[in-house]
Amino acid sequence: MRKSNYDKYPATQTPGHLFRGWEAIREELDRGRKGPLVVDWYTGVHCDELKNALSCGFTRVVLMEDLMKPEAEIRRMTDPFMTDDVLFGYVTNLRIRDFFDGEKLSAVRGELLQAGPETLVIGVGAALVAPCGATIVYADMARWEIQQRFRRHEVCGLGVDNHDDPISIQYKRGLFIDWKVLDYYKETLFHMVDWWLDTNAAGDPKLIDSDTFLRGIDKTAHGPFRVVPFFDPAPWGGQWMKDVCDLERSVPNYGWCFDCVPEENSLLLEVEGVKFEIPSNDLILLRSREVLGAPVEARFGKDFPIRFDFLDTIGGGNLSLQVHPTTHFIREQFGMAYTQDESYYLLDAGEDAVVYLGLKNGVDRERMIEDLRAAQRGEITFDAEKYVNKWPAKKHDHFLIPGGTIHCSGAGSMVLEISSTPNIFTFKLWDWGRLGLDGKPRPINVERGSKVIQWERDTDYAKEHLINHFSEVASGDGWKEIKTGLHPNEFIETRRTSFSVPVTGRTEGSVHVLNLVEGEEAVVRSPEGRFEPFVVHYAETFIIPACVESYTISPSGPSEGKTCMTIRASVRFNA
Repeated sequence: MRKSNYDKYPATQTPGHLFRGWEAIREELDRGRKGPLVVDWYTGVHCDELKNALSCGFTRVVLMEDLMKPEAEIRRMTDPFMTDDVLFGYVTNLRIRDFFDGEKLSAVRGELLQAGPETLVIGVGAALVAPCGATIVYADMARWEIQQRFRRHEVCGLGVDNHDDPISIQYKRGLFIDWKVLDYYKETLFHMVDWWLDTNAAGDPKLIDSDTFLRGIDKTAHGPFRVVPFFDPAPWGGQWMKDVCDLERSVPNYGWCFDCVPEENSLLLEVEGVKFEIPSNDLILLRSREVLGAPVEARFGKDFPIRFDFLDTIGGGNLSLQVHPTTHFIREQFGMAYTQDESYYLLDAGEDAVVYLGLKNGVDRERMIEDLRAAQRGEITFDAEKYVNKWPAKKHDHFLIPGGTIHCSGAGSMVLEISSTPNIFTFKLWDWGRLGLDGKPRPINVERGSKVIQWERDTDYAKEHLINHFSEVASGDGWKEIKTGLHPNEFIETRRTSFSVPVTGRTEGSVHVLNLVEGEEAVVRSPEGRFEPFVVHYAETFIIPACVESYTISPSGPSEGKTCMTIRASVRFNA
């Protein structure tokens, strides 16, 4: 196994000023302030920490929670979007004002018109009542940290005390309701906020001004960048990432690495030598056209449509046998605009690695579904190999998995999963009779899965359309580019480029997402000098904004004179 040079904390170097610790933050916020202090926040912050740290010295404190509708009313209002399903809800069309009592908001807004610096307004939605001249602070939160706090039952949802709910229910409320509402609201605040507050690390708050924040956003949006990867164990998790990504050895396994899911990942701005954490989705909300490209923005709005993540089963077990919904199903059932089409690119593989993909020719569909139901009831062990193809897998193979295709990675594989973004829409059909990390059976969705399985995707279909569908598209002295997919039903195009010399990439209207799948190190440069040279290492995923237009990648450092390889994903505009 190679020595790790994987950077787990990539950051954008950002000029500006940063204040660290509550005492320094309070002093800076009080300096020269003539109006009220208004502190707004995203759900998931430790509310009591912020209230206790910031409320001293004020003669009047307005708590936004006192202006909200009663919790019972909020629950009735949100129940249609929560549904009665353990995992899946429906995307809300509610807005932040729907959670507040309109009369109370109006009354407080009027009372604050003449308020001075002795007044503090604090809580989610605080900017709704901010008078002219107020100093507005926004405490943002990374979704991954919010999920950690869900697991520790530390935080509540928007207007509801749900901290004791099961993690899946807390996450469902966040995904389908709270985060949708607050992202829409936050997008209206970017021009209003004076200060940004990072409390992702409890007890270690950091503050930057709006100018510093926007400089970091703009610099990131106009050159290559990486979001902060996060790693998570899984019931099937493996050991490969521990070495390659330099992870904690005492953890039993790591199954997941989410290294390009901007709705979930963080972005680090390094200011005065200190890393300041914001949700990477802020970048997309603010600079979607520069990052995504105008044609991609026109199609997907402010959704980042390409997802890269790792699935490590080397030294682990099989993933659950699963299927993703079709576009029609996900739109009708969950209110999502597109589905999770995906692919498995084999970053590495053991000698016995396999991928389960597609149905065997001539399967009896009724018998298969009945066997899955019986296995769900615990009456039988589902015989996956009776119904599903089991293909040998080796390093650099690429398996294409459009929605509706039965699949899973087997043990012994290190998968770079390249997919579209929707992130929990996996219908598990069989989980090999094991329990989740919490000691409980993981939710199985045979009934939903049976409605989306594309039964024509059998052995013959997989051979012809889904496995190593490679074609050379260009080559030159010291380089070669191969189209590896994806399936015609999918909107993502993937290209693999091997190179021992500098090669040129052109974004042509679409964001590019790449991973260095071979070689220790490479450097990305701008032919026009638009951004500083950007170094990437083996297995790191990096993003090239569409506005970059052209760039070069070449082997560097220990890889100079050797051959490197990237896999690149972009949005396909033409069939």
